[in-house]
Amino acid sequence: MSEKGFRVEEATVRQIHEAMKRGETSCRAITEEYIRRIEAYDRKGPSLHAVILVNPRALEEADELDRIFREKGPSGPLHGIPVLLKDNVETGDMVTTSGSLSLEHYLPDDDAFITKKLREAGALIIAKANMHEFAVWGESVSSILGQVINPYDLTRTPGGSSGGTGAGMAANFAAVGIGTDTINSIRSPSSACSCVGIRPTIGLVSRDGISPYSLDQDTAGPICRTVEDAVRVLDVIAGYDPADPETAWAVGNAPESYMDYLCPDGLKGKRIGVLRSLFGDKPEHEDVNAAMKRSLDAMKEGGAELVEVSEPIDTNYLASKVSVHLHTLKDDLEGYLKSLGDKCEYHTVEALIDSGKIHPGIVENMKTAAGLSKDSDEYRSRTLKRLALKTQVMKLMADLKLDALVYPHQKRLAVPVGESQVERNGVLGSATGFPSIAVPAGFSRPTESAPEGVPIGLEILGRPWSEGILISMAYAFEQRTGFRKPPFSTPPLS
Repeated sequence: MSEKGFRVEEATVRQIHEAMKRGETSCRAITEEYIRRIEAYDRKGPSLHAVILVNPRALEEADELDRIFREKGPSGPLHGIPVLLKDNVETGDMVTTSGSLSLEHYLPDDDAFITKKLREAGALIIAKANMHEFAVWGESVSSILGQVINPYDLTRTPGGSSGGTGAGMAANFAAVGIGTDTINSIRSPSSACSCVGIRPTIGLVSRDGISPYSLDQDTAGPICRTVEDAVRVLDVIAGYDPADPETAWAVGNAPESYMDYLCPDGLKGKRIGVLRSLFGDKPEHEDVNAAMKRSLDAMKEGGAELVEVSEPIDTNYLASKVSVHLHTLKDDLEGYLKSLGDKCEYHTVEALIDSGKIHPGIVENMKTAAGLSKDSDEYRSRTLKRLALKTQVMKLMADLKLDALVYPHQKRLAVPVGESQVERNGVLGSATGFPSIAVPAGFSRPTESAPEGVPIGLEILGRPWSEGILISMAYAFEQRTGFRKPPFSTPPLS
């Protein structure tokens, strides 16, 4: 508990700022409380392993932000707000490991573009989050810190690859969080950890200073506990960056602020396509399907018109035959590693494999990627398939006059630790590059290991640059349902 009884648990940016203005808390007080929670629940207690590194200068930086606040007022829209930053996003004052022992000593020369934007907005980077090593899969296990644990069910993964951010945000280790997404990696932990995750249109957010998996599909975005907080973060990190040419597409396509789309009636009059091919029909899908029914009913009650969509989109096919993530990994990651020069000992995928300093769980994928390249007929074929998929989705939405498509982010629950997450639907957004938002859609039936149930996420996908429309729907859905709740394993500290 921070000053004068202010509790950080589930506190929003708006609530923190209002409490600061009233003198009920300070950046130092809330930073101390988040660090106390990390110490209690990440290193001890349930041992979530969500945080690789706590900023050693966090309290010093908090004091400086408090001084500025006293003397001049807030320096930006995220003044004094602690951020949990995925550890493939560079910080010039802290090591950036990408979850790998091969980079355990890598100290960047500068901040990533989005890190600079966060700091310019007054935010404080409180900690670097654990992740699936080099972001190459979806269960959030790394050689630097091991397996991240889902705080709602300590036997399960938190999704991934941004699982440290997802678990940490669920457990209230920071006010807001940042993840990256190549296939599912923002929306998967958001779905599995009862959070909100926004995967923006490719080009809305710069990737400069972020360890790449696939520059064809990579993006960064917020993972937060509320839609409003996710939008506040998106406003800060979006924008043109000359160092990432893709962001030139955002010029003229992004509004001045996405906050204008936070409308409680955002579902009213919207035509939303229910993409049935992305639903399961087996016993293991029952909990997710039940949550989807409740969610779809809420959307209809909020004024949306639901349209049944029978388009036979197969996400297994998209992941295995259309997505280019493994075909780009070698070229894109090696380009990044070589750019680090003497600060990185290993400059090739083969060298990473031979080093013994990567987790055994990613070796097979790394070996596969080592034999692939952008300079191949298969890559060119997949690129053409991605273009065809984009047209297919755009035509589908045009023919049915849809504002968005909805479906469960995962057909089944987050898997137990040691298993590989299957039946994830987020590849539709990553293969097209279209924007999508994952929002809490309730929980499964309670079990002994998950006394509150396992979180389930609804995904909303739209046309390129339609983030505003998606935000309006997600916000209205959140306000109507209130499905988010904190995990049993990380209660308020006395």
